[in-house]
Amino acid sequence: MVLLLALALFGAACTSGDDEGSDDATESSDSGDEATPDDEAAAADEGSEEDVAAATGAEGSTLQAVQDAGVLRCGVNGQLNGFSLNEGGEYSGLDVDYCRGVAAAILGDPDAVEYVDLTAETRFTALQSGEVDVLIRNGTWSAARDGELGLDWTVTAYYDGQGMLVNDDDPAQSVADMDGYLICVQTGTTTELNLETYFANLGISYEPVNVVDEAAVTENFSSGACDAYTTDRSGLASFAATYTGGEIRILEDVMSKEPLGPATREGDEDFFDVVQWVVFATFQAEEFGIDSTNVASFDAGDNADIARFLGQEEGQTVGTGLGFPDEEWAVRVIEAIGNYQEIFDRNIVPIGLDEGLNQLWTEGGLHYPPPYR
Repeated sequence: MVLLLALALFGAACTSGDDEGSDDATESSDSGDEATPDDEAAAADEGSEEDVAAATGAEGSTLQAVQDAGVLRCGVNGQLNGFSLNEGGEYSGLDVDYCRGVAAAILGDPDAVEYVDLTAETRFTALQSGEVDVLIRNGTWSAARDGELGLDWTVTAYYDGQGMLVNDDDPAQSVADMDGYLICVQTGTTTELNLETYFANLGISYEPVNVVDEAAVTENFSSGACDAYTTDRSGLASFAATYTGGEIRILEDVMSKEPLGPATREGDEDFFDVVQWVVFATFQAEEFGIDSTNVASFDAGDNADIARFLGQEEGQTVGTGLGFPDEEWAVRVIEAIGNYQEIFDRNIVPIGLDEGLNQLWTEGGLHYPPPYR
């Protein structure tokens, strides 16, 4: 009996040793030279952890960090007429207006904004790393981006679609006529994938000419290095509004869906709510007939919804519940940038685009603000 017990204990010890050796072997295999996508993502997250912590404050709240700093760092394009154009340090456009609206809502000053010009390749990493507090730049909300980048997109501020631009004397009347064309396309964008899919579905070929920004597009297109340029139709209209190299035109094809709106870091719910409801406020003000000229003196009368929106309902806590510093935040937003129609007329109409889907739901568009109650 003693001998059998000793043998059993010896066998158990051997088994335990084998398991440990197996774990060691597995660890050795996992730590090989070839990193998996998960490893790379984890490394990127670890590398940016300190930057994000510094940008969001001790509690991990971008909202608190922005309020403490007294300035909003807003990532924009900087080259896109009508959306975010930097002319000698003076910024203008629809995206710029929303940067100003967020600053007005939470800081009480629409000018308390530090604009950071970002390319298509740097825009998302700048937000991930904490270089900017919010990204309000043409960047399409897609499933892959929503799931993989660690970012959250708010409500869409501008509904767009990819298009194609050619010289006015080009024989092409639609994309189907463009077999074998050299096409300028920005790297690091959904535009690249859309272009590939659209041409494949048509059964025609093309040669991509990769460019990094609008300045490179102008250089390549004007020199004849590419026969056409593809990006969001808003981007094409912006390009056409400032292009001086000859007559150009945008084809009728709409090659994709491109919902554009602000993005914040994932897991930053308070700041996400603030940014999203600033956009909603511009829709709601238009629906109520409130604009920058009348918001300060607007009489809500017996309309409790309007009174609540203007912060006039006694004892209300809707705004502070969303993270705003007080209940009059929407008044500051509309005073600073106006309602959506004002923003559109001021920035987008001059580059030749009509509203299309960018209208209130009551007018056949997709702008549908949730009830403010």
